[in-house]
Amino acid sequence: MKHISILVPKGAILGSLEGSRQLLTQVNHFFAAKGLAPVFKVELVGLDKATPITGGLFTVNTNVVLDDVKKTDLIIIPALDGEITRAVENNKEFIPWIIKQYQNGAEVASLCMGAFLLASTGLLTGKKCATHWMAANDFKRMFPDVELVTEKIITDEQGIYSSGGAFSYLNLILYLIEKYAGREMAVLSSKVFAIEMERSSQSPFIIFQGQKDHADDPIKKAQEFIENNYQEKITVEQLASMFALGRRNLERRFKKATANTVIEYIQRVKIEAAKMSLENTRENVNEVMYNVGYTDTKAFRTTFKRITGLSPIEYRNKYQREVAA
Repeated sequence: MKHISILVPKGAILGSLEGSRQLLTQVNHFFAAKGLAPVFKVELVGLDKATPITGGLFTVNTNVVLDDVKKTDLIIIPALDGEITRAVENNKEFIPWIIKQYQNGAEVASLCMGAFLLASTGLLTGKKCATHWMAANDFKRMFPDVELVTEKIITDEQGIYSSGGAFSYLNLILYLIEKYAGREMAVLSSKVFAIEMERSSQSPFIIFQGQKDHADDPIKKAQEFIENNYQEKITVEQLASMFALGRRNLERRFKKATANTVIEYIQRVKIEAAKMSLENTRENVNEVMYNVGYTDTKAFRTTFKRITGLSPIEYRNKYQREVAA
């Protein structure tokens, strides 16, 4: 039987905590219906027996406290709520325990913003990690030695797992069910809980938010120029001249400040504008393309799909209100 410890951090988000517990314990019921022994021992583990979560709206009564768990097989860190550095600080007592359990053979999974607590252990250094796309800039700033894969819904590397934003944690729990209880149980769980299986990307959900939480004023002005003039053809040379910087100096400082190259930033701003047009107007794809400053149809479609994971038509069919209705 696999021992699963679902942590109950102070300020955890109830959904990812209870949703994980419910899915994993339901697998035991599926096995019981077949006359088989349970496969998971699921426990809620807290720093105290009663832990306030979701801004104090709920209190979770844990099965055990941290010191009671000498050994476990899988640790699940649910999403954290509130200002993230304070949330990590409030739960720092979990960190040495997580490290010790991992060193003793346990695996560790973070759900959504739980990635910040996992990354604070140092176990993610040099590894890939996913989290909510809205927190990408904060994560990159706080953990530059971790390879953030913003588009991914699931990562699996050396016994450490992570999930993308919000309810995509359900896909990671299904993934773990398949890994430890078999494909049949994962499919059955997906049907009973109405969860789409095989989702691998959160790219269609990402809204690009330019990273402006930095002190490099010329770069901030360059970002604002790009955002206000995305319909035009903007070149790196033009920006370098405009802000009296050498090209290499501009590119180095831009990447350091925004975590994007200049070209990537221009592309992402243009594609974000295209997404808004596809969602809210009746313009055809070519009109949208021209309005955001592209003239090459193939280049536009290739860039759009690389950033969103969908073609422009697929994106419109997914998100435009009239089409959806």
